[in-house]
Amino acid sequence: MCIRGNEVKTMTFCDRIEVESLAQREAMMRHPFVLGIGDGSLSEARFKHFMTQDYVYLIDYARCLAMGTVKAPDLGTMSWFAGAVDHILNTEMELHRSYCADLGISTNELEATRHAPTTYSYTSYLLRVAQIGSFGELIAALVPCIWGYWKVGEMLADVGEPQDAPHYAEWIRMYAGDESRTVALEARSICDQAAEDAGQSELDAMREAYITCTRYERAFWQMAWDLEEWPA
Repeated sequence: MCIRGNEVKTMTFCDRIEVESLAQREAMMRHPFVLGIGDGSLSEARFKHFMTQDYVYLIDYARCLAMGTVKAPDLGTMSWFAGAVDHILNTEMELHRSYCADLGISTNELEATRHAPTTYSYTSYLLRVAQIGSFGELIAALVPCIWGYWKVGEMLADVGEPQDAPHYAEWIRMYAGDESRTVALEARSICDQAAEDAGQSELDAMREAYITCTRYERAFWQMAWDLEEWPA
């Protein structure tokens, strides 16, 4: 519970987990990859690696969202997940292809991208949760990505877009925009509702999924920063 003036606000499931994982969230926001996008100093090689890995990540993320449509408890939630799948496959991934074309990466090269070790581990975990976890566990695993990118975009937009790095400025605008904010808040609302309906064992699983994926989000930035690849 937190108190604002005379108003008493009960903390939701996502509120509590964000407090619990605050150190991870702050480390993500201060990560040199994120800060490099913000000030325009990030090397093009690191951004290219991030974009290609994010592309293959999104393919598996869309599969998990599709499973959310199957497991959703009501028609409205099914519709939200179906819309999220459509947005990733037909909007966000097209934007990735456009970005990569500007960076000299062809669609064929994108499609041939092999998951880096961290990407493979993260998406394998998400797909496992999608297949054998409850709906609550699945939405808890999906929220850290949606919420984290909006928070990063919002933070960088507040600081100001880099003047001499148009690709990075466009990336910031995409994730700091009203649409990204709306989706992030909707996802958290769905997660909080699932938590309200869950028993203790499912709540424990949801907490584990949320914290694990928050850790993976930080690891994904590090993967891009390190230009991580499989050993030869």
